Amino acid sequence: MELRQLAYFVAVAEEASFTRAAASLHVAQPGVSAQIRQLERELGQPLFDRSARAVRLTAAGEAVLPYARAALKAVAGARQVVDELTGLLRGHVVMGGVSLPSVLDVPGLLADFHDAHPAVEITLKEADPETVVRDVQTGRMDLGLFGLGPSVPPGLDVQIVVSRPLVAAVGLDHELAGRSGIELADLEGRPLLCLPPGTGLRAALEDGCAAAGFRPRVSLEASEPLVLARLAARGLGVAVLPESAVSGAEGLVHVMELTGPRLRGRMAIAWRSEGEVSPAARALIDHARRTLPDLGLD
Repeated sequence: MELRQLAYFVAVAEEASFTRAAASLHVAQPGVSAQIRQLERELGQPLFDRSARAVRLTAAGEAVLPYARAALKAVAGARQVVDELTGLLRGHVVMGGVSLPSVLDVPGLLADFHDAHPAVEITLKEADPETVVRDVQTGRMDLGLFGLGPSVPPGLDVQIVVSRPLVAAVGLDHELAGRSGIELADLEGRPLLCLPPGTGLRAALEDGCAAAGFRPRVSLEASEPLVLARLAARGLGVAVLPESAVSGAEGLVHVMELTGPRLRGRMAIAWRSEGEVSPAARALIDHARRTLPDLGLD
């Protein structure tokens, strides 16, 4: 029985899929299947029921799983003790994000972390906001970056790293172009141009509209605020975007203060508030908190 076989077994059990397990382990699926079959032959019992659409543990697999996890944890602990004695940090950390805003130097953050801890493997994943929050809560991701609404998801600690006031922008010949400001309720039913779901701006818009009693009608999405401004300039709707982004579209759009309430787009890094955190993950979290802005929760 090899540690690799136990690691593959635990990965398949957690993913309920040989394909997803292979992807998470960065190995070919046939190799995972072969090692699991070898482990089953050694134990004399099938560990997975492969007859259904989803891979499920057999009774023997359920019995073996906690021991396999304990064995892998013991080996990791032994390595950690030796690494601590030698001053070397090892491990694997996962950072997930909905998007990487240009105002944050995430590539530089990860590069500096790699320079400081070259023995730590780094994985960066893009995912929808629900997946990022869930994976950080469950420990599948060590650090998350996503748009933050009015409340912090349970089980997480956060640090606001982006917070920008939002404005509304329309083309110069738009019917609203004569107004200096507009209340959020006046946007009901109008085609809106906004950043994708999961960004701080989109979360702020959706939460503000919900408080006003309606759902925003987002007709076009773009990942760059300047693109939203240019779409608005061509008469395609009302762009909701950060105030700082309007400077790139001067002379093309009319900007209105967005009130009732005044909205801010926020993004945060997040990590688990409770539960076990590996030394490598703790080092990444501490590095990110030192490197990125801390704008407070207000």
